[in-house]
Amino acid sequence: MMTNEELKTRITELIPGATFEEGGEWLNIHVEAGSWPDLAKQLHDNPEYRFDYLFCLTCVDWKTHLTMVYHLTSTEFRHTIVVKSKLDSGKPEIGTVSNVWKTAEFHEREVYEMFGVNFLNHPDLRLLILPDGWEGKNPMRKDFEDPVNMIKL
Repeated sequence: MMTNEELKTRITELIPGATFEEGGEWLNIHVEAGSWPDLAKQLHDNPEYRFDYLFCLTCVDWKTHLTMVYHLTSTEFRHTIVVKSKLDSGKPEIGTVSNVWKTAEFHEREVYEMFGVNFLNHPDLRLLILPDGWEGKNPMRKDFEDPVNMIKL
């Protein structure tokens, strides 16, 4: 098992532009959206890391921007990291990682319908939970308004 400091050093070698949050139990890494798909593949495939388990994929709306959040662990080495990527709230998009972790296919569909994030090269990006007619409404966004139930955040 690598320490957070060792992981930080290795990830900086992979993605020199990565930045890190200090002080958490898990190493929090910030990467540009464009470099995420390649990094994801390396984190999964490299035998030194073997991040084979994506156990959480979600999005946070900060009003000024969105942040994609991915929690990864290695079932072999028992190290865990959190990867975050800031997205433009006007045109949020990031490459899919469903080709790396199969479970991402459904998680990305949920984030697509709830937050409006376009997952580039996703094999089946369509509504997962909401009924037809909810396309593009993104009910988890802070600017969502529901005139019927008068919800405004």
